[in-house]
Amino acid sequence: MNALEYDYIIVGAGTAGCLLANRLSANPDKTVLLLEAGKKDNYHWIHIPVGYLYCIGNPRTDWLYQTEAEPGLNGRRLRYPRGKTLGGCSSINGMIYMRGQARDYDAWAKATGESDWDWQHSLPDFRAHEDHYRMDAAGDANEAFRALHGGGGEWRIEKQRLQWDVLEAFSEAAVQAGVKRIDDFNTGDNAGVGYFEVNQKSGWRWNASKAFLRPVSKRPNLTVWTQAHVEKLEFSNQQGTPRCTGASVIRAGERLSLRARAEVILSAGAIGSPQILQLSGIGSGKHLNALGIKVVKDLPAVGQNLQDHLQIRAVFKVQGVTTLNTLANSLWGKASIGLEYLLKRSGPMSMSPSQLGAFTKSHPLQPYANLQYHVQPLSLDAFGEDLHPFPAFTASVCNLNPSSRGTVSIVSNTYSDAPAIAPNYLQTDEDRLVAAQSLRQVREIVNQPALRKYQPQEWKPGVEFQSDEALARLAGDIANTIFHPVGTAKMGRADDDTAVVDPYLQVRGVHGLRVVDASVMPTITSGNTNSPTLMIAEKAARWIKRAAS
Repeated sequence: MNALEYDYIIVGAGTAGCLLANRLSANPDKTVLLLEAGKKDNYHWIHIPVGYLYCIGNPRTDWLYQTEAEPGLNGRRLRYPRGKTLGGCSSINGMIYMRGQARDYDAWAKATGESDWDWQHSLPDFRAHEDHYRMDAAGDANEAFRALHGGGGEWRIEKQRLQWDVLEAFSEAAVQAGVKRIDDFNTGDNAGVGYFEVNQKSGWRWNASKAFLRPVSKRPNLTVWTQAHVEKLEFSNQQGTPRCTGASVIRAGERLSLRARAEVILSAGAIGSPQILQLSGIGSGKHLNALGIKVVKDLPAVGQNLQDHLQIRAVFKVQGVTTLNTLANSLWGKASIGLEYLLKRSGPMSMSPSQLGAFTKSHPLQPYANLQYHVQPLSLDAFGEDLHPFPAFTASVCNLNPSSRGTVSIVSNTYSDAPAIAPNYLQTDEDRLVAAQSLRQVREIVNQPALRKYQPQEWKPGVEFQSDEALARLAGDIANTIFHPVGTAKMGRADDDTAVVDPYLQVRGVHGLRVVDASVMPTITSGNTNSPTLMIAEKAARWIKRAAS
């Protein structure tokens, strides 16, 4: 069987893969193949912002993963959405533009020994693709803002197109509780309360496919395959060191052999990338042998170091104020919501899952903000279920820097079998303490004068739970993922046995193979992870092009 040859093969057309395909195909002398297991992003609910409700849990757009039963969540298994379409998770996520904190990247530089990962060196890679609305001709960007942000790039960032009185009251209550107001969460210090900015354009979702693939779709050297499943990577032996030469792919029921002249780049995400590495013989030799997989490189760290943000969803009933619960539970309300979006591209159909955000310290002795709030004018028992029949808001709060670590492990040698995902939430004393502290802080904010006119009544977790132990256990009952898995192919120094890739994202002990996605993060960023993944891809594209020159 003759192999199809390309200079670069990119596995995964998600957030990182779309940007990489754009940047690497800019050189007309290099051929690029981008592989995506899902379908094209032509499903209408991908593009209507509230459509995430219909994309998550939908086999058309979601891998439909579940976690293992989690001890820290009192034995619960969580739905674990991952995007399966062009654009990947940027096609189904909450659209929040968030970089994190400067200390995140400075810590990466220290962990890897590569200064290019620090905050100052990462800023140009954020700005390179940014198209912030305040940088438009009619924008209000001052000199300080322009030093931090970009305009004219592919990645559009806009204000949200709706307003809720109950969120305004929560914002004021947070200020009364000692949280400062902030109008830009992306300066390197996001401590404060304000409204999230979103990856939207004129009321439509702006995903990585629209941003990076569509403008270059006619390049003759760029090929994009959808519904193409990577079975495993292929290798040769180069003077005793394995070299990744390509991939075996299942497409339309046919097995195809693909060859990469320069590099294979894994951008399948924090679940998919370690899964493909393990299926290909890169991982714990003991585990692979037990599954009948030939070991190409014994790297036990593959699939380890899983980190995720766990949001604890505190719910409060209110009176005398409109919430989405009341609007969406009436025929007239639903009609008005649809009409507003049809006419103005605004209102609840244009909203991200969370509008108001806050970054705070769980304890006054904390040196930096270690909690993030996603505040929503709605409530429900679990994602995908109906909204409550009473007016309410949800103050979801998460530990930005969890110390618990989980795993991703294949369960067979078959590519179509989902891996075992065990985040190990709330498995350390530190994480359980922060969970209790965060719920107490939510109560402190809600008890401020600004919210009293709406008579908030704690629905979950319930005022009867007061001790650290009780609150931490209740957190396990009401918490859920914010869909931010990272770290399962972490980068690190040559002497770091827990690292899978080097500081330039090359797989250790293997030639011709890089991992470029959220799995390479040594530690999770202090905020939403989508835009940091774009920064990683921007940096990697520069290194890959430099290596080829």
